Amino acid sequence: MLTQTTTRVLDPGDLDAALAVLDREPVANAFVTSRVQVAGLDPWRLGGEMWGWYEDGMLTSLCYAGANLVPICATPRAVRAFADRARRAGRRCSSIVGPAEATSLLWRLLEPSWGPAREVRPHQPLMVADRLPAGLTPDPYVRRIRKDEMETIMPACVAMFTEEVGVSPLAGDGGLLYQARVAELVGSGRSFARVDGDGRVVFKAEIGAATPRACQIQGVWVAPEYRGRGFAAPGMAAVLRYALADVAPLVSLYVNDFNTPARATYRRVGFQETGAFMSVLF
Repeated sequence: MLTQTTTRVLDPGDLDAALAVLDREPVANAFVTSRVQVAGLDPWRLGGEMWGWYEDGMLTSLCYAGANLVPICATPRAVRAFADRARRAGRRCSSIVGPAEATSLLWRLLEPSWGPAREVRPHQPLMVADRLPAGLTPDPYVRRIRKDEMETIMPACVAMFTEEVGVSPLAGDGGLLYQARVAELVGSGRSFARVDGDGRVVFKAEIGAATPRACQIQGVWVAPEYRGRGFAAPGMAAVLRYALADVAPLVSLYVNDFNTPARATYRRVGFQETGAFMSVLF
């Protein structure tokens, strides 16, 4: 019998209740929802635990605890309970990321024991599009990357990750996990790029998280020598067209608030700000 409020690790029998919580915010929760829809709630398959917060016997909030710590539909009371559990377990994640309000409270509670962070990005606009923009032609040369083109796309992916996160994805295990993730996106047809005549990537982006209701574009990158030459907006429009046609009716992304050129590009492609994320990087 559950007490009036409690938190516990969910198991496969809680799947329907967890999906109901995730479905309350399909755009913000796309990353975790996509994982749960594929792997369920078994920690080994999910790549982490799913913590649940109950009020009056009802599951109301979640927190994914894997490579990332992600509060989901988390009320302040739930965040405090999740912080207590995370503090007792010790830090095992490489980042805390999620809706800005809940993530900010979670970090304030964890910082005394988990800090300092390598970097805190307190405001990352969450942007959404549901149609192609008028007056902008998608780049006809942006296409899906084939499985036999891993050697072509991988250097661009490493460059993007290193530039965005500040550390190389090849550190630690030599990049095996990162390469596997890139291969997964290529294999599922969710890696896109424009490649020049010499086989170099000009523009690239991926559709990362994907559910029937929403998907998330990630890893947007233009090669340094091609920046400022008008490749980003048509390239994004091309990826948006693929996403709307083949994946989901809502397409989202989140971007650092200090990245003024990227935010302007996304607005030009029709993305509108609907909320904000926050990231704490270790």
